[in-house]
Amino acid sequence: MGLFSVSTSPASAQGDLLVAPTRVILDGKRGTQVILNNIGAEETTYRISLEIKRMNADGRLEDIDPAGTTDAEKAALNLVRYAPRRVTLPPNQPQSIRIGLNPADTLPDGEYRVHMLFRSIPKSTPVTQEAQPEGLKIQLVPLYGITIPIIVRKGELSATAALANARLDRDEDGPVLALDATRKGSRSVYGEFRVSKPGQSKPIIVQKGIAIYPEIEKRKVELPLNEEEAAVIRGGEIVISYHDTPENGGGLITELRTVVR
Repeated sequence: MGLFSVSTSPASAQGDLLVAPTRVILDGKRGTQVILNNIGAEETTYRISLEIKRMNADGRLEDIDPAGTTDAEKAALNLVRYAPRRVTLPPNQPQSIRIGLNPADTLPDGEYRVHMLFRSIPKSTPVTQEAQPEGLKIQLVPLYGITIPIIVRKGELSATAALANARLDRDEDGPVLALDATRKGSRSVYGEFRVSKPGQSKPIIVQKGIAIYPEIEKRKVELPLNEEEAAVIRGGEIVISYHDTPENGGGLITELRTVVR
């Protein structure tokens, strides 16, 4: 088996931390690396850890208590190794995190996934005994973190997907195009959604970075719209297509032709 690593978007930023790539796939025995960059104005220390997350039917990733992990999830945690696990970066200073694999000969074929968490560590402040005439003061310090999936694929894996039940809906931010996406097979699917009118080359909207992970076979997808886009989509026939990432060739995974009212 060879190895490849892919980034579906160049980088992800949260707070003063920039991480690239935002998604890693490993297939083989060679390793790869992820680059951190402190884009803030102060020196910051970051802790790197692995955790298990599961996708639910709404497409959200939920934290899983270590005591509730499956055998495959435990195997994934033991499979991925990385270093360093803590870094201190001056402003505009990059740092590579090396990622490798432990032997997987005894594991059954399949897709194994962990999520790598990069979290800033707040600087400690001295505690004084001075009286506070205004009463007790509590300072809340935000903890910034970025999580990216590390996916290990062993064996010859495949997957297919299908789309159904497209409808216009609304959330707290405005209109959305909602639909049901299903997946079958032994691995995840990942890519971007494009919504267009038949015969028009330019999409009405493009939404990147949408996955269906192996722990689910069906999830709800919501594509945010503005009012003008919702008006264009409403009534006439549209084509909703799900494509692989441009880095992996951008091939069509599946599509749905439908009329949305």
